[in-house]
Amino acid sequence: MAAENSHMLATDTIREIDSVKTGTPAMDRAYAFDPLRDPRWERFLSSEPRSSVFHEKAWLTTLNRTYKYEPIGYTTSAPDEALRNAIVFCRVKSWLTGKRLVSLPFSDHCEPLTDGVDQLKMLLEPAQKELREGKIKYIDIRPLSLTFSQGLENAETYFIHLLDLRPTLDELYKKLHGDSIRRKIQRAERESLTHEVGSSEEMLAEFYKLHVITRQRQEVPPHPLAWFRNILACLGDAAQIRIARKNGSAIASIFTLAHKDKMVYKYGCSDAHSHNLGGMQFLFWHLIRYAKEHGFVELDFGRSECANTGLVTFKDRWGARRQELKYLRYPERPASSDQDSSRAMKLGKKVFARCPQSVLRVAGNLLYPHVG
Repeated sequence: MAAENSHMLATDTIREIDSVKTGTPAMDRAYAFDPLRDPRWERFLSSEPRSSVFHEKAWLTTLNRTYKYEPIGYTTSAPDEALRNAIVFCRVKSWLTGKRLVSLPFSDHCEPLTDGVDQLKMLLEPAQKELREGKIKYIDIRPLSLTFSQGLENAETYFIHLLDLRPTLDELYKKLHGDSIRRKIQRAERESLTHEVGSSEEMLAEFYKLHVITRQRQEVPPHPLAWFRNILACLGDAAQIRIARKNGSAIASIFTLAHKDKMVYKYGCSDAHSHNLGGMQFLFWHLIRYAKEHGFVELDFGRSECANTGLVTFKDRWGARRQELKYLRYPERPASSDQDSSRAMKLGKKVFARCPQSVLRVAGNLLYPHVG
């Protein structure tokens, strides 16, 4: 009976979108499904080695709960079949920035779980049809590998740093940059910094206070508090806050996510007046030790803008492997839009640099739903 009910649910929540002629009778149609309701999605992810925390139902639920984005997936698997492949999007509906399909908002990467570019093109046909009909402004895909973005000249490009945790702890420590990493860790230990891990409302409040301070320093609005609260609620033990303290006061914090054997650094923040104490280096080293002790094999240091040389250099100095992220966009982003975006960013920074924290928080609550 349970299997029958599962099949009924899958059938109810999936609709055939379009027929794509490929010459392969068994795989000639693309179907849409709801990853929040279709039980096949989590079963598929559990056995898919390329899946990440950003594919998970819990992450999609967080996006839906915070920003009202509607998750939707496409597959060549019929409603009564197990999923063989899929790509998942969020439908962003904004009066300010337009309607679009994004895979996925506020996610560093979201690999299409497909067998190559040809299959991806097949899965994108329903979305391309919406694009041709003017129902959406563009399609945005953020793959981790470069397989899907070969030959793209005008792709939005970032760096990601991945640290292999399989060497011994001593070997990992020896790879750390002597001056900016190892000496900072040693300084933190001399200063008797303490380290706390958890997800309580009290720790969230301390993290968010530092997050607002950091975003103000960067001249951009902070993410909504509800975003972080929903991550903790939806991901449960897979999401943790780590705080470094000096004499009981929080001076630095990082927000991490765990998925299978991968650890992901997602957000970091600090009090600039305490940077000389090595709080961030202290936290990352404790994260590496924790990940090693709990059987994680890789630490994802997250996405960095290529132009942010300070952040890129900081991540390089942990001995992590740097690789490019190239985002796909249909239609391609015109060069003029990059110039317009750059001018808007400079203007925004001038405005936000003069805003008190209370105004920045309101601005973040208002703007982030439109920028996913």
